[in-house]
Amino acid sequence: MTMPNERTRAVIQTGEFLLELSRDSSLPERIRRDAKSLLRHYPNPFQMLLAGRIEEASDPDVSPMGPVFSSSTESSYHSPITYATDAKVPR
Repeated sequence: MTMPNERTRAVIQTGEFLLELSRDSSLPERIRRDAKSLLRHYPNPFQMLLAGRIEEASDPDVSPMGPVFSSSTESSYHSPITYATDAKVPR
């Protein structure tokens, strides 16, 4: 199962890869142009980490599956979401 921090890291690394492709003059123009076009609407690392922070702070009743993204790309991150049915959520 992919964890939110792993998913966040993958999205950020994919953006970095697209950026590399868009700048690599050894590649065909079409590949560079397509990579640049995809990057126009691709989230930057700050936006990804902010999305994770917003999801982590969301109400579990509204988002019962927990966060999709994380405010960290570190593997030591532990989600503040508790999955026990009787757990109290701090407000």
